[in-house]
Amino acid sequence: MAKSVLLVGVGGQGTILAGKILSNGLLAAGYDVKMSEIHGMSQRGGAVSTHVRYGDKVFSPVIEKGGADVLIAFEQLEALRWISYLKPDGVAIVNSQVIFPTGVLAGTAEYPADVLDRLDKGVDTKVMDATKEAEAIGNPRGQNVLLVGAIAKLMNLGDVDWKSVIASLVKPQFVEMNQKAFDRGFELV
Repeated sequence: MAKSVLLVGVGGQGTILAGKILSNGLLAAGYDVKMSEIHGMSQRGGAVSTHVRYGDKVFSPVIEKGGADVLIAFEQLEALRWISYLKPDGVAIVNSQVIFPTGVLAGTAEYPADVLDRLDKGVDTKVMDATKEAEAIGNPRGQNVLLVGAIAKLMNLGDVDWKSVIASLVKPQFVEMNQKAFDRGFELV
């Protein structure tokens, strides 16, 4: 039976790299893995989603509404936008960071003040300040890898050699910082 993880965020947050780390780790663990990326206007701060499905045999990379076992949101409003993709018994891990979309910045829309309250109704929601945690370990851009660590712990994937996976996907000068971020995310769940 396939499991589905949906990672959502805003362009520049590292959502796609997080999906690649997760996918490569799952492949190393022997799973059949399919991944799909949707960039939107990711270069300009638009929505980005990465679908990762894994199991003994996976036929499609795309997660349908109500089909995600785990929703990882790198930003609050993106969690709210994508919550309908989560299974009724699924888990949402939400970074508490707020990034105002273009409409809010232009004054044509308002950012909802109660996003986390709205998410918590009827959904198992775990909120963490991944941005602050990444900054605390000296890697302000490491929130994405920190969230992968949280996924790995939540989905009982601790037996994967995540340090090697990370080393294979990030520039050498950033390997150690990203490994620390992963470990911190794993600890937080």
